[in-house]
Amino acid sequence: MKKNILSALALCAVVGLSSCDSFLELEPLDKVSGDKLTETDGGMKALLATVYAAVPMEDFVFRPYTGFNARNYDGVNGASNIAFLSDEAARSEGGGGITEGFDYWPYDEIRQVNIFIETVTSSQEKGLLSQADATRMIAEARFARAYIYFGLVKRYGGVPIINRVQDGDYVPGDSEALRVPRSTESDTWKFVINEFGEAAKDLPVARDGYRFTKWGALGMKSRAALFAASLAKYWDKAPLAGEAVNQKLVGLSKGEADYFYGECIAASDEILNNYGGALYGANPGSIDEARQNFQKLFIQSTPVDEVLLSRGYVDGSTNNNRSGHGWSLYYSLAQVNPGALRYGRFSPTLDLVDLFEDYTDDGTGKSAPIKTRADGNEANVPNVQLEGNVKSTDPYIQYSSLSEPFLNKDARLQASVIIPGSSYASVPILMQGGLVETSGKVVVYNNSSAQGKDGKTYFAFGAEGTSGYSGFGNIGNSENGNYTTTGFSVRKYMEEEKFSSLSSRDNSITTPFIDIRLAEIYLNYAEAVVESGKGDQNKAATLLNALRHRAAHKDNIPLTLENVLKERRVELAFEGKRFWDMVRRRDNHVYYNGGMRSALVPMIDLRTDTPSYIFVRANFHGDEKQNGRTFAPQSYYRAIPGTASNGLVQNPGY
Repeated sequence: MKKNILSALALCAVVGLSSCDSFLELEPLDKVSGDKLTETDGGMKALLATVYAAVPMEDFVFRPYTGFNARNYDGVNGASNIAFLSDEAARSEGGGGITEGFDYWPYDEIRQVNIFIETVTSSQEKGLLSQADATRMIAEARFARAYIYFGLVKRYGGVPIINRVQDGDYVPGDSEALRVPRSTESDTWKFVINEFGEAAKDLPVARDGYRFTKWGALGMKSRAALFAASLAKYWDKAPLAGEAVNQKLVGLSKGEADYFYGECIAASDEILNNYGGALYGANPGSIDEARQNFQKLFIQSTPVDEVLLSRGYVDGSTNNNRSGHGWSLYYSLAQVNPGALRYGRFSPTLDLVDLFEDYTDDGTGKSAPIKTRADGNEANVPNVQLEGNVKSTDPYIQYSSLSEPFLNKDARLQASVIIPGSSYASVPILMQGGLVETSGKVVVYNNSSAQGKDGKTYFAFGAEGTSGYSGFGNIGNSENGNYTTTGFSVRKYMEEEKFSSLSSRDNSITTPFIDIRLAEIYLNYAEAVVESGKGDQNKAATLLNALRHRAAHKDNIPLTLENVLKERRVELAFEGKRFWDMVRRRDNHVYYNGGMRSALVPMIDLRTDTPSYIFVRANFHGDEKQNGRTFAPQSYYRAIPGTASNGLVQNPGY
């Protein structure tokens, strides 16, 4: 029996945690005898499903408007992505919000996990499970429950904490005994951090497929503690008022920041001192090798040492779309679309691209923004599509190729972002948004053609046919807007080498999702040290520079908050971290105060004997259409669902 238990768990982990979803349909944990569940492989699969499928990992099938495990139409067409809520990327066709749009109130899943813990405890006491198996499974359940509460507290603040099965509390005809009030936000964060720490004590150190390990639990403890510390330190950037604030159900005191930073440092230190793993491709021999290493990190079929927590998948086209994803399919460019109905709808922003350094390596770590004009005026041109707004008489730098402005940029740029003029799957990618005629007339966002001085015909979008270019086509069209509209596309996690073998079937991609890797722990430690003054400053600086050295930089930069935050954005781009970083540091309402994300519009310039290229800074069309975006401070917390029936205190502003 014990061998069967391990086999079932290992099998489910190997094929991918997402594939456990369907087991919930077979035998819900509160409908079946606990002994029966632990006596059969099918029962163990149900047990596994209640634990692993409950983890709210914001992975490839998470959609901020519809929720987790979104394998419906929105889930497969890639129309929403948590990156699109932040300043690092935008939804190509425009539209969409800058806050989540679904209710996450998973107390049914918390109940299932609590039943699981009691079931395993009972089965161990009856001799159906060994002490070792039971200890490990309970630790896995506590990890899952802590992750669920992490998903709750970062959205709602303090929530009801239920860490046991309540069946014995029920009085027929009176449900009051089952009602649990909201805990304070501080106590909820402390519960989450403690649970991750306790789970870590009983989880194995060795990797076993995609099962939870000690290092994944400590990684989540590090992440949660940094989140809470930032909330405490920056609460006064966006203070709120109301009954929930008065009762401390939302909000942390500034004095708590040091405690939480200390917890982050301690959890990070335990990993750094004991894990033994290293950064993938830590010492490249060249910039090109650094680029290749960083790109390959995210398309490994099995986790490498740098990965502390990840999720696997199997081809969903073979089992009713239940277990794969569509990242490489629906974010493929128009020129290399493998047959998807929706594609090319991931538009990284110029805001992000500007952050990457070049290889001047002067010891400062300063970003190297793209240069577009000889006079140094790098302001965005509003409404670039309107005649006369882009003036050919302005001193735009004339480049010889689409890729020239990006030469000598940090290797991670081209490993994460497809830039104009680069290649994808050996196809030269055309991302142009306009044309300057020989007369100086400027055409933007319209694929008109003109003759150059060499007698050849050129098109504003780079080619005549709609499958011959990848940028700015059908701009603003939600049905046919399958083109980047910022001048960039995503490369991170894209299965470029496997492109020719990709299926056009929904949810057929199996690239694992990386939730936590060592690089994040390096950055968590560095940020906590800088913000709190605790920890080892020299160690933090070494960790910060290790990430840059992995990108083939030769210098060392000082440990400053600006450098740490810049490095975090560059290193973790498109990994689901930026939106929550803006939330925890209370930056959203500052950036989105009528603000607009930025695009770069490459334009072919026919005034030169051999056509050249100019680059125009523009507002992202989707934000400009809405006259900018505004994030209300109340949106840092979500509305508590069902307050009319559950009696919970509502959050401010709702």
